[in-house]
Amino acid sequence: MNNKKNIFLNGLIDLAQSRLGTKIVYKTDEFFAPAKRIINPWPPVFKEGVFDKNGKWMDGWETRRKRNKGHDYLILKLGKPGRIYKVDVDTSYFNGNQPSKVSLEATFSKKKIPDKSCKWITILKKKPTKANRHHFFNIKNKSIFTHVKLNIFPDGGVARLRIYGSMNVKKNFDKITNLTSVLNGAKPIACNNEHFGRAENILAPGKGKNMGDGWETRRSRGKNFDWLIIKCAAPGKINKIQIDTHHFKGNFPDKCSLQGAYIPEKNSGKSIVNKSKKWKFLLNKVKLYANKKHNFQNKIMKNKKINYIRINIFPDGGISRIRAFGKVE
Repeated sequence: MNNKKNIFLNGLIDLAQSRLGTKIVYKTDEFFAPAKRIINPWPPVFKEGVFDKNGKWMDGWETRRKRNKGHDYLILKLGKPGRIYKVDVDTSYFNGNQPSKVSLEATFSKKKIPDKSCKWITILKKKPTKANRHHFFNIKNKSIFTHVKLNIFPDGGVARLRIYGSMNVKKNFDKITNLTSVLNGAKPIACNNEHFGRAENILAPGKGKNMGDGWETRRSRGKNFDWLIIKCAAPGKINKIQIDTHHFKGNFPDKCSLQGAYIPEKNSGKSIVNKSKKWKFLLNKVKLYANKKHNFQNKIMKNKKINYIRINIFPDGGISRIRAFGKVE
């Protein structure tokens, strides 16, 4: 097993990602780069020497240089209402054209674009930003929000806005359900590596768009394997498992296995990781193939209620999606 430092994801997901239904509903300007790029789920890239009709192509949101008073901002409507715990204002590749400062406001509204009667709450006061780096900030207000406003002072560009939190999901499951879908409330808890692709991607809806839209670990050396622990959307009995290696052709895992358990809520992330090594197997080690959906029946623990799943991949590689279908108990 890989003994390097584990990554504790604490069940937080990026509420701002476009594949969850989040949309930019208003922006003051997007002259150099469209606002919609700021919520793309994959990491930003830099294209050397590429220009469009307005100037240098940038992977993010970039406004023109302001020649009057005021500042630029955008408003995004979250795909699902949620509580915000942490944000990342990413200025990757914006060097000399990043904002001087940023701030964040949030509100709860049933309207697509909140009107003037809506009360905006400052969840992040003005903070200075630097070129080409991630800016992580903790958010103390734990109210449920539907909209977030990103203010940039006075203008400039931001590559990505990540809003890490938990979705407010109504769990009325009365049939066979994908218990590892983020839209149903599944959460990533911990993994040992996510070098090329974030662990939370594996829970996303729909097909992965590319290799960046999946969970991918670095190349392993020695007798190691990689793992990821998922908290199910609700406790249930799993009867069907799907492992999808879509887009992963020369870098898919050779084999995988799944373990599961029912763990009381009071257990911490570190405790769960330590106990997970001894969980019973939902799926014994099986062979995987490139760019393929692998369907398996849970014949081992089909009558056991679980709320956590651990996927092990041997020795390393990438998986686009995991789907575990079952009946909520």
